[in-house]
Amino acid sequence: MDLQSLTLLVEILDAGNLSAAARRLKMSRANVSYHLNQLERSVGAQLVRRTTRRAEPTEIGLRLYQHGVAIQTELLAARESVTTLGEGLQGRVRLSVPSGYGQLVMADWLIDFKRQYPGIVLDVVFENRIEDLLRDEVDIAVRVIPEPPQNLVARDLGPVRYVACASRAYAEKHPLPVQLDELQGAPVVTAAVIGRQLRVSAYQGETRREVILEPTLISENFLFLRQAVLAGLGIGLVPDYVVQEDVRKGEVLTTLDDWRLSIFGTQMFMLYMPNRQHTRAIRTFIDFILERVRAPDAQPADQSQR
Repeated sequence: MDLQSLTLLVEILDAGNLSAAARRLKMSRANVSYHLNQLERSVGAQLVRRTTRRAEPTEIGLRLYQHGVAIQTELLAARESVTTLGEGLQGRVRLSVPSGYGQLVMADWLIDFKRQYPGIVLDVVFENRIEDLLRDEVDIAVRVIPEPPQNLVARDLGPVRYVACASRAYAEKHPLPVQLDELQGAPVVTAAVIGRQLRVSAYQGETRREVILEPTLISENFLFLRQAVLAGLGIGLVPDYVVQEDVRKGEVLTTLDDWRLSIFGTQMFMLYMPNRQHTRAIRTFIDFILERVRAPDAQPADQSQR
């Protein structure tokens, strides 16, 4: 057994199947399968259970995988120590953030991070998919989800709060809803999953209700939704940070304030793969964001997915 064989095992189990591992390693699937068979033959035991879709470790395979990850981490740390000797922290962080939250809340944090660590390359994508983590396209994703996937590490960034709101001009012409059911007859401006009914969860103490709506304007871009609310197109259901300044100025009014509303989930998470060898740059970024979230002067964590 050698380091190359352990690396192969780690890549197979991280990727989840032989085909994905082959793409990562830039090898053919047959070649990956051949080397895995050779490794299992040298160990004298099955290391990976293969199905048509998944590759899962046996007990001894999991032990070898853990050793392989530890060795890779130590090698990476040693390589970083040599290459960054006498220099500032370097590396690359591939980050996926929700469009609205990333632009309105995280943008200042990312700029401050870049100023503090100019040697780190920040590769930031503004979108909403989790699958990129699983395909190894990003290192870290920030998302609002009801429950984080069990196969990912989830760091809690705080609760999420949506508000029902409208422009002052709209409110002068139309009564604002004061009961949840009244939302069903109102022109609603919000985000929704295309092709699905919009189910809004509402919480009041121990009470939970669900309202099914048919919005008149739908977008995943919350900056555009803010413009639509200010233009008086209807009742906005948006994260509170989107209209926070407009509410402060009195240009936007909120309603149903005694209800806590949720569309995509009630909690914000920072997600990343477990057991993946993280560079110093990635570890530094994770700690930096967690520190910003916990800072007393940080933007309130009642924020949302986009």
